[in-house]
Amino acid sequence: MNKIKRNDRVIVITGKDKGKTGSVTRLLGDGRAFVSGVNMVKRHTKGNPQVNQPGGIIEKEAPIQLSNISIYNSATNKADKVGFELLESGKKIRIYKSTGEKIDD
Repeated sequence: MNKIKRNDRVIVITGKDKGKTGSVTRLLGDGRAFVSGVNMVKRHTKGNPQVNQPGGIIEKEAPIQLSNISIYNSATNKADKVGFELLESGKKIRIYKSTGEKIDD
């Protein structure tokens, strides 16, 4: 089970976007994730009339390392660590380490 999943609210803990929050839009298999509004880069693109794509300088999200983001605890308004708890039914859930509350699953 992964500590960070898609649609989780995360906060950047290091790097140029330190302190920004966003939700995870996509996870990559190599330990990186796309976070909405974080790690924005400019790309010079050539227009393509076949798919109605204009050319120019566009701004898009780049992946960020999972080690540079942490899950955001809205109760404490801070970054938090993720722990795991095994329920009596045998289901494994994620919890916030600081408060012990379960993360929305």
